[in-house]
Amino acid sequence: MDNVSQTRRFFLLGLNETNNHRFTLFFLTLLCYCVILLVNISVIVTIILDKNLHEPMYILICTFCMNGLYGTAGFYPKLLWDLLSPVHVISYSGCLVQVQVIASFICADLSILSVMAYDRYVAICRPLEYHSVMSKQRLIMLVCFSWMTPSCIAGINVFLTSRLKLCSQYIAKMYCMNWMIVKLACFPAETAVNSIISYITIIFYLFHGIFIVLSYMYLIKTCANSIENRAKFMQTCVPHLTSLQFFLVNILFMRFGSKDFPQAFKNFVAIEYLVIPPLLNPLIYGFMLSKIRNRIMVVLTLKK
Repeated sequence: MDNVSQTRRFFLLGLNETNNHRFTLFFLTLLCYCVILLVNISVIVTIILDKNLHEPMYILICTFCMNGLYGTAGFYPKLLWDLLSPVHVISYSGCLVQVQVIASFICADLSILSVMAYDRYVAICRPLEYHSVMSKQRLIMLVCFSWMTPSCIAGINVFLTSRLKLCSQYIAKMYCMNWMIVKLACFPAETAVNSIISYITIIFYLFHGIFIVLSYMYLIKTCANSIENRAKFMQTCVPHLTSLQFFLVNILFMRFGSKDFPQAFKNFVAIEYLVIPPLLNPLIYGFMLSKIRNRIMVVLTLKK
């Protein structure tokens, strides 16, 4: 028992059925990751270089894309390595780091979407106060909240998990997840605190989701009575709602969509949130928001 509990590495079992297609999957994964890097970096650089885009909404979009790069960096390099390796192993410390990165990435996405909803509420419902409310100092504070709070919450969960004695080295996933590690604990009674903190985390971010939904419901009600506000809503809020829809669908798939299904489908559900939002979010904002789209088109035209 003592020897087993001193876990120094984990075996990831999620890729065991992909050995016959691993080179095909490697090149498809590499292509996907390259496209994610390209589209996110393009939006980030466009916003940074164009002073006309140095407004709260675009800075939040830039933050959103940076978070996408952060989250995918904790997943794709290891996945690409595993697709070329006969044995899928990750060190104990590496597994905890991956848990920290992916968990904080998902939570930060919801936090940034919440701040975006607040920004659009102020812009549409309190336009005369917008620049005073969304001042540079408050924007910095909100961005720090969007990043630091998820990192701290994920860090607490990881710390609690690191204190557990584990009786297995096998994780039935393609990457490390906090609750999958907790389930390996030798003594289930020791995981009570982990469960409590996990439920508190879920409730905390559930309130984020409720705030976002209520904000956009109020915005829709407000905009229905004004043609000008309706146009502003369609131009700036529809991309946010589209991203929120992707977020909710992916989270529901991660939580409920993989029971009693083949391993291939479970793998798709497990990585869906690390593929679709980081890939589509910058495309949504790059093509649906006219200022960013026009700026990118100008750059492409100049290159020709």
